[in-house]
Amino acid sequence: MQQTINISVVIATYNRPDALRAVIEAFFLQDEKNFELIVADDGSTDNTRACVAELQARSPVPLRHIWQEDIGFRLARVRNLGIAAAKGDYLIFLDGDCIPQSSFISQHRRLAEPGCMVTGSRILLSEALTAQVLAGTVHPLQLSPWGQLKLRLNGGLNKLLQLWWHFPDVKRTSDRFTWRRIKGCNMAAWRSDIERINGFDESFTGWGHEDADIVLRLFNAGILRKDGAFATEVLHLWHREAVRDQASSNKARVEARMLDKTVRATVGLAQ
Repeated sequence: MQQTINISVVIATYNRPDALRAVIEAFFLQDEKNFELIVADDGSTDNTRACVAELQARSPVPLRHIWQEDIGFRLARVRNLGIAAAKGDYLIFLDGDCIPQSSFISQHRRLAEPGCMVTGSRILLSEALTAQVLAGTVHPLQLSPWGQLKLRLNGGLNKLLQLWWHFPDVKRTSDRFTWRRIKGCNMAAWRSDIERINGFDESFTGWGHEDADIVLRLFNAGILRKDGAFATEVLHLWHREAVRDQASSNKARVEARMLDKTVRATVGLAQ
C-alpha cells in the first residue's frame, strides 16, 4: 500500500489517564510519523484533560482531545465524534489501555487495502505487570527477548511469539463473517467505508458487541475483513471486567442483523 494515505488514530478513553499516557507516549516512538491522534473521551474528569494537554506540548504528531459529557457508557457515540474530528482517509480505532509497538502504524499501513478492513490483535498483561508498566519500572517492549520470555513464563504476558515475528500480508482476508478476534480495542477501516455504513451505532447501550456490529455491517456492505494477528499486536493493560448487563441483548441485535443484512447504523454519523 502506498505511503501517502493519511492515517488518523482514534483512541477511546474514560478516567484512566495513567494508561492513556503510556499509550500516547508509545505513539511518540513510532517508526513513522505520518499520522494524527484523536483522544475520544467518554466523559473523563479534568485529570485526563490535563494529561492530554501536557502531552500535546511535546507531541511529534497532531494530537487532539474530543470530550463528551459522562451520562453513561457511550463508546459508540464518542468514537463517532472522533471520526468526525479526524482528517485521515484511513482510521485506526484503539482503546486507551492498549500500548502499541513501534511498528504499529507502519504495520496497519502495510495491511491497508481498498475494499478491506483490519481487525487487530492484542497481548494481555497481568495485573502485576500492568502496575509495573504504569509505574515505569518494567516495560515489555524495552526488554530483551530473554526478558520477555521470563515475563511469559511467570504469567505476565498471555502470549509472546507475536512480539517476535511479523508475518507477511498473505492469506489474511476472509469472505465469511466470524465473531472470532473482533476487538474494538484495535481495528482499522477506510473512512469512506465507515461513512457509507453510518459509523458506529449509538443505539447500542451498555458494554458489548458494538464492535462486532460495525464489523458485520461493513461485511454486509461488501467490505472484507483482514486478520491483523502477527502484525498489529498491542499490549492490553489489565483492568477489571466491565459490567455486561446488556451484552446478551446487544449480541442478539447483531445476530438479527446477520439475517436481515443491515448496513447502516440506526443512530450514527449522519445523526
